[in-house]
Amino acid sequence: MSLHEINQGVHKHKRPNRKGRGIGSGQGKTAGRGHKGQFARTGWKALPIFQGGGSPLVRRIPKRGFTNSWALEVAEINVGDLEELFDNGSQVTPDVLQAAGIVKRRFDVLKVLGDGELTKKLSVSAHRFSASAKEKIEKAGGTVTILPGRTPAEEKKKAKKLAKKQAAAAK
Repeated sequence: MSLHEINQGVHKHKRPNRKGRGIGSGQGKTAGRGHKGQFARTGWKALPIFQGGGSPLVRRIPKRGFTNSWALEVAEINVGDLEELFDNGSQVTPDVLQAAGIVKRRFDVLKVLGDGELTKKLSVSAHRFSASAKEKIEKAGGTVTILPGRTPAEEKKKAKKLAKKQAAAAK
């Protein structure tokens, strides 16, 4: 394909198809709706799931499960990847990983997994660590820092209530 072929056959101002304007147009008389019946009448509009009067597929198949809108989005990275991507003695944080484009998508929690080998001394900060990842990082002489995750709404309410109670007791 060449540049001059990109818009070939594309008509910006296509003339509207004028239905019911004589037999010469090819859309005259019944205007492409056929003879009589439900489809020929005005006001009839098919639902996107309509399948000719039979029970539609989306209604025949049972509903299963649900989507947890409160679920945390977890991004994961393996110890072997940290070995390849970072130099000895460097800091590894969620911000550093995002800035470098290593973790591209949006996430709430970063988890370090233990796949691969680690020989470099790294200071790794994340929300979660697998037991094997923690062991490998510490074995290589690095440090593991567990970052606090998002505070659930219930905990915030309890903390607010407790602070209010303590303020009232101090008076």
